Amino acid sequence: MNNQGGYEERAKKLPVRIGLAHFNKYVRPCLSRARRGPTAKLSRYEVFNYILYVLHTGIQWNRLEVKRNKAHWSQVYKWHLRWSKDGSYKNLFETSVGILLDKGLLDLSLLHGDGSNTVAKKGVKESATQAISTRKA
Repeated sequence: MNNQGGYEERAKKLPVRIGLAHFNKYVRPCLSRARRGPTAKLSRYEVFNYILYVLHTGIQWNRLEVKRNKAHWSQVYKWHLRWSKDGSYKNLFETSVGILLDKGLLDLSLLHGDGSNTVAKKGVKESATQAISTRKA
C-alpha cells in the first residue's frame, strides 16, 4: 500500500505529551500567565499537557481526571479558553512554524485543511424563485 510520503510515520510522532525541557524552550514563552490572584496548584506545563491529552483523545472536558485532585477539570478548560482567546495558541503556532522554517524542517508537501471548526455564515441569499408553501390555507 502506498505510504503517501511517510504520512503514517509522521502522524505517529504527533505529541500527546511534551517534555519539560521542550515546554520551557518553545511553549512557555508563547503562553500567557496569570497576572494576579493566588498561585496556581497546577503549573502551566501540567495544564498544557492535560490540554494535549484532551485534544488527542477527544474526551469531554468534564471527564478529565486531574491527578491527586490538584485542580478541577474546569480550571484546565479555563486556561484552554484563555489561551484560545488571547492569541497564545496563534503565537505558539506562528513561532513554531518560524522555527521549523529557519531550520529547514518545514514540510509543506502534504497539507490538509480542516474546516470542522470554521464558522459558517448565517443566512442564505434569496432565491430567484419563490418557495412553495405546503401548508394548507
